[in-house]
Amino acid sequence: MERLTNKEEEIMQALWQLEKAFVKEIITLLPGKNHYNTVSTIVRNLEEKGFVSYTAYGKTHQYFPIISKAEYTERYMNLATKKYFNNSYKSMVSFFAKEEKISATELREILELIENK
Repeated sequence: MERLTNKEEEIMQALWQLEKAFVKEIITLLPGKNHYNTVSTIVRNLEEKGFVSYTAYGKTHQYFPIISKAEYTERYMNLATKKYFNNSYKSMVSFFAKEEKISATELREILELIENK
């Protein structure tokens, strides 16, 4: 599975939230101004990449994700961990702790999740 561009991720976020949508519905969830034709082109690219499919209603298409948010997140995080943290989740968590992006309380909660699994 290839990594998505920022705009593709924005559109996928909208589709994951809506579950199925026409392009005009997707646009309502996107930040800033977005031209219909541009969003439509990106959605068709997502279809070609295997991320979305559609149901046709005449000339109109209602799109839906075929890759779940959880599946994409897992693959993206695995790739990021491998690429930036030498495939070490410990290094990744340490990075966030050093950057003060995660608190001691949150770390204890993560430990609790691991211990209770």
